[in-house]
Amino acid sequence: MKYLVSKSDSTLKGSIVLPASKSIANRALIIHALSYSPYPIENLSDSDDTRVMEQVFNSNTNHFDIGHAGTAMRFLTAFLSQVVGEWTITGSDRMKQRPIGILVDALHKLGAKIEYLENDGFPPLKIYGSHLKGCVLELDGSVSSQYISALLMIAPTVEGGLTLRLKNKIMSRPYIEMTLKLMEQFGVQHVWKGNEIRIAEQQYKARPFSVEADWSGASYWYEMAVLADEVDLELTGLTTESLQGDAMIAKWFEQLGIETLATEKGSRLAKNGQALPKFLQLNFIENPDVAQTFAVLCVMKQIPFHFTGLETLKIKETNRIAALQDELAKFGAQLTEPAHGELKWDGTFPLEKQAVPEIETYHDHRMALAFAPACQTYGPVEILDPMVITKSYPDYWEDLKKVGFEVETLD
Repeated sequence: MKYLVSKSDSTLKGSIVLPASKSIANRALIIHALSYSPYPIENLSDSDDTRVMEQVFNSNTNHFDIGHAGTAMRFLTAFLSQVVGEWTITGSDRMKQRPIGILVDALHKLGAKIEYLENDGFPPLKIYGSHLKGCVLELDGSVSSQYISALLMIAPTVEGGLTLRLKNKIMSRPYIEMTLKLMEQFGVQHVWKGNEIRIAEQQYKARPFSVEADWSGASYWYEMAVLADEVDLELTGLTTESLQGDAMIAKWFEQLGIETLATEKGSRLAKNGQALPKFLQLNFIENPDVAQTFAVLCVMKQIPFHFTGLETLKIKETNRIAALQDELAKFGAQLTEPAHGELKWDGTFPLEKQAVPEIETYHDHRMALAFAPACQTYGPVEILDPMVITKSYPDYWEDLKKVGFEVETLD
């Protein structure tokens, strides 16, 4: 199945209820379980990743298939390693290609018993949950922040607590900070000095909790706002006073002509009159999930760019560097990779353009989410496997229709 997405006018007006943050929801589910909380989590994300996590916590089995949910794989591997019992955890074919050896090696040092069932360093895993003992763990800070967050969340339950010593450049730092701030809300204290994070053995404290709106999901509406000529859009539930590092994109979009105004219900987007930059240079080391949004936007608005801090993009749902190069080539743009973790475009269109580009999504929700708005300036685009968006934003296509997009199902 594929969708043909188009828009006949250049306005963006209306009100959209954004999905809840799956990053916060998935962390909250782990902390909720570790705190033995009797309170339900309010406004829990209905994304695939979060539903998978919920199913694990509500199931009667010891065998879990988490599909494409990378967050669930990492968080649950650490969580189950300290829950007495025998557990197996597997996923999709792509999940079996996503490395988890760094996390498993770290858990082994705490006394965890984990076996690889197929290929060393990759899921599926057999986990023998047991009592863990803390130590000083050295971890490369440039690896996925989800490894670090997975260890931090179980740290208070480990005998003697845990010290993480992070080496090299720390990737996606806001996600680590988000984890620690959520833990603080549930009563767990930490000390972060230099490159060391120390968490003593202590108890989580149960409390009511509500998940805030997703800033990664908001990024696509900011993209649409730049591509539109006239904008008056309210994003319900979106606040700049956020736990999410991606909230900083509000400032990035100011230089692309969009202002964010606080309302009673959330935030309102409008044009600020700023001229578009002639060249855009951004470092995504702390915000890798919005890289696709900006790459598509810049090509559509013919803004040459040089992006850095993209080191983790090759181990996401797909190799996002290669995916962006392949799919934006269909619009005539030739993106280069000057060095590992970089993506560059000179603003020219040397390649043959497709009249109606057919966008391959590679089982990656963010490919569909970021490319659909391209129809505002380029004309109709076709999105293959369009329901991949359920991983993070299940109502995306219906929300597009609310503001005038046409979404047609093709065989």
